[in-house]
Amino acid sequence: MPPDLSDFTDQFVTLTPNQWLGIPVALIAAAFLALGAQFQHRGVGRVEADTGEIDASPGLSPKQILLLLGRPSWVIGSLMLGLAVLLQLTSLYLAPIIVVQPLGATALVITAIVNSRISKVALDGRSIRAIAFCVGGVGLFVTVAAFTAKSSPISAAQLGVILAILGVITMGFSLAFAFLRDRFKAIAFILGAGVLYGFVATLAKVVIDRAKTGDFEWLTVTCIVALLAAAILGGYFVQNAYSSGPPDLVIAGLTVVDPLVAVTIGIVVLQEAAGAPWFAVIAYVAAGGLAVYGVFQLAKYHPQAQH
Repeated sequence: MPPDLSDFTDQFVTLTPNQWLGIPVALIAAAFLALGAQFQHRGVGRVEADTGEIDASPGLSPKQILLLLGRPSWVIGSLMLGLAVLLQLTSLYLAPIIVVQPLGATALVITAIVNSRISKVALDGRSIRAIAFCVGGVGLFVTVAAFTAKSSPISAAQLGVILAILGVITMGFSLAFAFLRDRFKAIAFILGAGVLYGFVATLAKVVIDRAKTGDFEWLTVTCIVALLAAAILGGYFVQNAYSSGPPDLVIAGLTVVDPLVAVTIGIVVLQEAAGAPWFAVIAYVAAGGLAVYGVFQLAKYHPQAQH
């Protein structure tokens, strides 16, 4: 039996004017995300050069983290990323998550072009193919979700499960970084940040929806606390990723892993794809695998990552 296309039609054809407004807002957010990443990457590089601690150990030291606050390029990048977050939240408020979430992948294309021009390091064919895998995999993954997934309000029990999983993952990443820091590479920081930001996006949508309905109680407050904790740890991982990898690799991880995690939460925890046909499940796995494969290929073959 072919999939019901009514959900897909409802998402795009019957969007209200305010919901359509969420699309350009999400695209502008992606542009600020790309530019902010470039500025922050430059700031991290300058701090490492000034302290003479380049490649001394994986990640940034506490001293270097504090010095970032004095780097104009890093501060400008942070302001841009803050504006990107505000615009992303606005797009989530205006439009369904399945409409605006994949648009973040455009940040990867913008970052790759900008970084190539600024660093004067041309991307080779393998790097370009890796970026295509990332963008294509995410686009296919979310498109299949648009055809097969059905959105429903998150119950208190489901939200409890999400918070519990996030707590375990946050603790796991914290312990891994504390004891295995010397073994961490750019891809480890990127995957960690992407997973955490996937939960941040989910919890942000929950808080926005609950604020709309006036359902603001202790569980909503818990969501906000968990969201902030995950965002802070994810942000720290991002800064460490900048110190060991090019900005377009960092953005690739975030714009690929983030939406994959967010949609996977909807599929596994919220059962939003419970009625999906068997071939949709295969498409989910194939699309997600293609996108993640692109991230690893970019980490392996990006000219600056190799350097």
